[in-house]
Amino acid sequence: MEQEQQLGAGVTQVARAGDTVRRTASGWTPAVHELLRGLRTAGFTEAPEPLGFDEQGREVLSFVPGEVGDDPRGEAAVISAARLLRRFHDASATLVDRLPHTGWQFPALDPAEVIVHGDFAPYNLAFAGQDAVGVIDFDTARPGPRWWDIAYSAYRFSPLPDFAHRADLFCTAYGRELAEPELLPGRVVIFLRWLAGLIREQAAAGHPAFSQHLAEGHDLGYLADAERIAGITLC
Repeated sequence: MEQEQQLGAGVTQVARAGDTVRRTASGWTPAVHELLRGLRTAGFTEAPEPLGFDEQGREVLSFVPGEVGDDPRGEAAVISAARLLRRFHDASATLVDRLPHTGWQFPALDPAEVIVHGDFAPYNLAFAGQDAVGVIDFDTARPGPRWWDIAYSAYRFSPLPDFAHRADLFCTAYGRELAEPELLPGRVVIFLRWLAGLIREQAAAGHPAFSQHLAEGHDLGYLADAERIAGITLC
């Protein structure tokens, strides 16, 4: 058996074994695997390929090469990430009517325009230099509107105080007619307030990772950012 290398320290335990990744399976894993198979059929190959389960019951996925990290990177990465998100959304839009609207970690959102990733951020993207070449961790995927991903991804790639400029770049690269930059700040506020509530809810339920996030004040940080972004205007 190939030696395993632990990857990251996120909410889910992840290990690499050769050209595969082993992750703790959850109740929503079958829905995610169906999505990943559908994406490949639709021509989107920048996501992992589901390869079943191992003897420990963990899901097995193909390894997506590239550099992953929390750094929002330069402006070229902002543009590349937005274009990757657009390709993912366009591919998943063809699957919305064929995939279940239940069985995901979180309830589907209206309108169900695409299958959203739910956490399309630098730490879930693989980069080759400044080029976004892959996307991982679809645990928070579910049917929903494009803006749900656009809002959080633009926020993650546009740290304050450069939010307005970098978020505008993101919207332009994604396609302004669908990104609707004039609505973006308000949508980021909605997402961040939801995320702060999720952290508190999961921590109260005893989830270790979210309990740590709460102890570190992540919820308060998101709410503070929401207040600052609420006063920003994009054209």
